[in-house]
Amino acid sequence: MIQKAKEILQKTFGYNEFRPLQGDAIENILNKRDSLVIMPTGGGKSLCYQIPAMLFNGLTVVVSPLISLMKDQVEQLEEFGVPALYLNSTLTPEQYRQNVNRLRAGEAKLLYLAPETLMMEPTRQLLSELTLDCFTIDEAHCISEWGHDFRPEYRQLAQVRKDFSDAVCVALTATATPRVRDDIQQILEMKDSDRFVASFDRKNLVLRVVDKENPLDQILDFLYTRPKQSGIIYCFSRRQVDELYSDLKHEGHSVLPYHAGLMEGERTRNQEAFIRDDVNIIVATIAFGMGINKPDVRYVIHHDMPQNIESYYQQIGRAGRDGINADCMLLYSYSDKQKIQYFINQKEGTEKEVAEKHLDALLNYLDYGKCRRKPLINYFGEEYDKKDCGMCDNCLRQKDDLQDFTVQAQKYMSCIARTEQLYGAYHIADILRGSEAKKIKQNGHDKLSTYGIGIEWSKNQWIQLSRLLIRNGYLEKDQNHGSLLITDQGKEVLKGNERVMGVLDRTKTTADGEARPRTSSDVEKKYNEHLFEELRKKRKELADERDIPPYVIFPDTTLIEMSYYYPMNEDSLIAIYGVGSSKLKKYGDDFLPMIREFCKKNNLEERTRGLDKKVSKHSSGKKHHRVGEEYNSGKTIDHLAEQFGVKKVTILSNLKKYLDEGYSLEPGGFLDASSLSERKKDEVFASMEKVGPELLKPIYEELDKTVDYNELRILQLAYMAQNGE
Repeated sequence: MIQKAKEILQKTFGYNEFRPLQGDAIENILNKRDSLVIMPTGGGKSLCYQIPAMLFNGLTVVVSPLISLMKDQVEQLEEFGVPALYLNSTLTPEQYRQNVNRLRAGEAKLLYLAPETLMMEPTRQLLSELTLDCFTIDEAHCISEWGHDFRPEYRQLAQVRKDFSDAVCVALTATATPRVRDDIQQILEMKDSDRFVASFDRKNLVLRVVDKENPLDQILDFLYTRPKQSGIIYCFSRRQVDELYSDLKHEGHSVLPYHAGLMEGERTRNQEAFIRDDVNIIVATIAFGMGINKPDVRYVIHHDMPQNIESYYQQIGRAGRDGINADCMLLYSYSDKQKIQYFINQKEGTEKEVAEKHLDALLNYLDYGKCRRKPLINYFGEEYDKKDCGMCDNCLRQKDDLQDFTVQAQKYMSCIARTEQLYGAYHIADILRGSEAKKIKQNGHDKLSTYGIGIEWSKNQWIQLSRLLIRNGYLEKDQNHGSLLITDQGKEVLKGNERVMGVLDRTKTTADGEARPRTSSDVEKKYNEHLFEELRKKRKELADERDIPPYVIFPDTTLIEMSYYYPMNEDSLIAIYGVGSSKLKKYGDDFLPMIREFCKKNNLEERTRGLDKKVSKHSSGKKHHRVGEEYNSGKTIDHLAEQFGVKKVTILSNLKKYLDEGYSLEPGGFLDASSLSERKKDEVFASMEKVGPELLKPIYEELDKTVDYNELRILQLAYMAQNGE
């Protein structure tokens, strides 16, 4: 069964390998053993029940308090070709009836339900009519009083679970301390269950705690280096959300608010706008984010302190789910601590005791002077034994705050001089980066000696450098035209008489002026940004046509790999992370021509080194699965031979492999492919019945060599497909 699970992972979801513990958890669930799965946000929990659901004969029910997540999950599963439904209060009566009818007709493998919907008598009656193989409880920490998000209605799930005693029970959460894990298993009576606890270390998150001084300026400086990126900013109160939203909007940012004081329709519209890339930033209270599965959130900012480590961990976990580096910045002030303490003092008994412990653990994290991952991960019962993560402010901090930017400053000011001090910071950065923008070429700036000499830095870094040079008096801005002018002090730098020392970002809130995080891959560092933007626009266009979020089509990770490897054909494209056979069929014809055209225009070739390995890894033992799937979709053997550019005998060999691995094939296609009469076919089948279908030579001789091997190969497959051998 685990082999079939791996095939689903590859062909349906487009991933080559299970993440740590995913395979073990899936195998355990397939063996009908109750399972508690603790994996960090973005760690791949959903696949732990989605893949078994596709292999079980009956239905998998997923209980979740997150209505937005249900819709999101179902949309994503449908894009992958997996039949899934949800029942909750957002559906119209007609939509609800349609989904119930589809369930009764066996048209779904997964059903998502809110706890309230599950407790309704009609729902319980409906489920009693169906075969339930798996009972999954998402956000299972809600069942424990010691969790940060206790929900009394979750306690009732223990009773419902007894109604489906034959179904395997799976409980999942991202944030559970050892005490909460014990609570979950005890309440759900998971006596013989196994635990799968993945590492809580989200290696791609850069963790920063910044003293809150002028929060609006600090946030504006942070956002300045991240144009067009998706991010979430959490605030303590509705009033603070409204104020910050108004300030950011006034500064020209693409932003919307989210809090419980807004009308439900407005909240839903704002959330949808963020998910669908119609807006870049959401400013929100903690009411926002539960169930948001947007993988390309590049930063999470806490304008105010969260109330506990679980909330903080869950909220920063909404960043970087695609595995690409993401920033998590928390603005920390004593007055924020006092606010939280005030609310704790209003509590009593166990509730107050739990809240006090939560606050102490959070303050320990915020005040910690060494690697921040140690107190964060230790809180969840995991030992962090590395001395230096290279991905938090404490580990990235330089012994000397000042860095030497003399060489970069000379490049920048040389470019200003060569353009006669007539242009602004962005135009100079474009020249240094070798931009092919129309304005660059019209002015002949692509012929300058400084054209393309600054490719080692991003455009944002060059812009930050311009701010540093202005701040330190090496440059000044023309008040009328905005062009940059070199001061006498700047001329001394150009002559080599003065060095430029400083930090690119004076607020210490970004990674760009400090030591670089150490987890970026070559793909992430060197992908073609121009192609990425073109693919991103196409993705948005397709998503709007289908009324789904862009990441449901492909996450940024997939587009980044396309923009690095330049896949030119289907075999190369299917090897790209997150493509898979279903999405190859749906979107291959949209993205491949764009990549080919871009490469032709820019004299680029497929980056075969690295991609060859991915293609080989993806194709090995897999081509016969593609052949098997295409055959089962109704294509003839002749059609398949033409499609794959091989002989018929090779197609038959691939189909034999597919059968041998336990997959089923429709016998009708083989019977149609045979040119023998019905009488002769029956003779062949009788011979196979007598001597066995596995070896062709005994059959050939049993029939006195009157039927050739090509016909025997076809009818061998028909016989085995018909008899399930």
